[in-house]
Amino acid sequence: MKKFIYKIKENINIAKNTYKMVLLGDTSDIGKPGQFINIKLQNKYLRRPISICDYDKTSITILYKVVGEGTKIMSKLSTGEELDVLVGLGNGFDVSYAGSKPLLIGGGIGIAPLYNLAKELVESCEVINIILGYNSKDEVYYEEEFLNLSSKINLHIVTVDGSYGKKGFVTDAFADIDLYSYFYTCGPMAMFRAINDIADTDGQLSFEERMGCGFGACMGCSCKTITGNKRICKEGPVLFRGEIIWEN
Repeated sequence: MKKFIYKIKENINIAKNTYKMVLLGDTSDIGKPGQFINIKLQNKYLRRPISICDYDKTSITILYKVVGEGTKIMSKLSTGEELDVLVGLGNGFDVSYAGSKPLLIGGGIGIAPLYNLAKELVESCEVINIILGYNSKDEVYYEEEFLNLSSKINLHIVTVDGSYGKKGFVTDAFADIDLYSYFYTCGPMAMFRAINDIADTDGQLSFEERMGCGFGACMGCSCKTITGNKRICKEGPVLFRGEIIWEN
């Protein structure tokens, strides 16, 4: 973990209440898809943890949804402003388990970290099945970006109200996928439980949790596993399906 000052290159609205921000600066501490950054905001005691959507040698792209005062402040930030950011946080996805036909499942803003994951898997996989779930058509984002990655992408869009793509939840799209070798997912806990009930393979889940410190100093974001409590910010946010204790 390191702290850097980043300059905002872009901060735009891309869907209902959803924004894309590009930050310019050092990215050498980012090593895996699924890691996150922790942003300091003016007059806010706690930093805001945001998943990394994509990155290169000089920039980080994040996607975030305005759900509270902190993300509302972020949405008002302008090009050229600087942010104090902690980088290199969390354990990301392990792509060595993917096999030839991985399945990626994202719900809501949890779709964001799957983009860099898909980007990394393109060269080594035969087919990448992707299910993206939204509430409605006006919340759909990054559809074209996923499709433009490769012809290997087999994309399925699902909306709860049926206004775009298939009507229902992400699990309703499982029937449209012939075969998958492994799964990766990020989204709300209710979605995780539904996936756990029907998934045929092992997989990795990236948890969305409220974090206190964001780097393991507290136990405010812990998850029960077969080897004891694990901190989502430190041992996670990615955990393996088989290690999680699923409680009702």
